[in-house]
Amino acid sequence: MSRGGFNVPVLACCGFSGSGKTTLIEAVLPRLSERGLDVAVIKHDAHGIRIDREGKDSDRLFRAGANVILRGPDETAARWHGNRGPDLDRALDDLGATHDLVLVEGHKQTALPKLWLLGEDDEAPPGDVTDVLEVLPRGDERSGRALEVIDRFVRDAWMDRPIRAGILVGGRSSRMGSPKQLLEIGGAPMMDRVLSGLGPRFSEPVFLGAGQVPSSVAGLRWVPDAPGLAGPLAGFLAAMRWDPEAVWLMVACDQPSIRPEAVEWLLGERRPGRWAVMPRLEGGPVEPFLAVYEPQARGLIEGLARSGNLGPWRLAEHSKVADPRPPDEFSACWRNVNTPDDLTALSD
Repeated sequence: MSRGGFNVPVLACCGFSGSGKTTLIEAVLPRLSERGLDVAVIKHDAHGIRIDREGKDSDRLFRAGANVILRGPDETAARWHGNRGPDLDRALDDLGATHDLVLVEGHKQTALPKLWLLGEDDEAPPGDVTDVLEVLPRGDERSGRALEVIDRFVRDAWMDRPIRAGILVGGRSSRMGSPKQLLEIGGAPMMDRVLSGLGPRFSEPVFLGAGQVPSSVAGLRWVPDAPGLAGPLAGFLAAMRWDPEAVWLMVACDQPSIRPEAVEWLLGERRPGRWAVMPRLEGGPVEPFLAVYEPQARGLIEGLARSGNLGPWRLAEHSKVADPRPPDEFSACWRNVNTPDDLTALSD
C-alpha cells in the first residue's frame, strides 16, 4: 500500500482484546527477518503508554513539557505530548523510507489491508470492519497461515510498483570530446539505440540532467538535476524526488548495446527486501547504470549526497543492495562508449 512519498507494504493485524495480535506478530517477525525483510511495527494503544520510569532524568524533562527522544547504545525511543507526535500517515511515510514492511497492530477502523484474528467466541469480523484479507481463527496453524498471507501480500505490493526508466544525459564527455548523447552510429543517433534497447516496456523514458538530446527524442520528458549536486547522483535524486513511488531503471546515454532481454533479466532480479540491483560483471566493480533502484534506495542516495560522496558505486556496500552477475550473453550491454576508439569499435 502506498502512503505519501514512499511505497511500502502496510498490513494491519486486528481483532478484539485478547485475540492474540501481539502474539501473532511476535511469532512472524523472526521468519520475516529470515527472508531479508526489515519490518517495523506500529502499535495502537487506547489505554495510555508508559516507556519511561518515573523520576528518571528523561521522565522529568518530559513532565516539564518537552518532547523527549531517548538514545542508548542499542535502542532509541521517543515520547511526545498528546497528539503532537507524527500521525499514522506521517509515521508510515517515515518508516517506509527505511523498511520493507510495516505491520500495524490495531487501527481496525482505518482503511488499511487487514488480518482479522478471531477470539474464543468470535465467528466473524464486525460488519463495519473493511479491507480484511484473511480471517484467522485460533489454533496452532494460525501463524503459518498468517505468514503465507503476509508473504503473498508483500510480494504483490513490491512487484506491482510502477517502473520508470531514467536516461542520464548530463556527463561532461571529456574523453569523447563532444556530447556523447548526440553521437551517431551508422548514421542514426546513438540515443535511438539506447531507447530501442530498453524494449517496449519503457515507451516513455525520462531524460535526467542538463545535456542536450537529439531532435528525434526531444518530445520526451526531461527532469533537471537535483540542485546543488553534480555527477550521477544529481540525476538519480532528481528522478526519485520527482516520482518517489516508482522503481527506477537508471541507464547512461552511452550504453547503446542494451538489449531488452538484459533489461528483463535485471528486473527479474528484484526481490522484496532488495533496495537496489547493481550488477557486477566478472572481475569488475558494480555497475550503477543499467541498474534498478527501489523507492527505499532514495534514503541511501540522499545519505551519500549529504556526505559529499557523489559516487553511486558506494551503494553496493549496503547490505540491502544486490550485485548479481549477469549471464555472459548480456555482458556487452553494460559497455560504455567513452572514447572515439570505443565509438569506432562499435560502428565496425
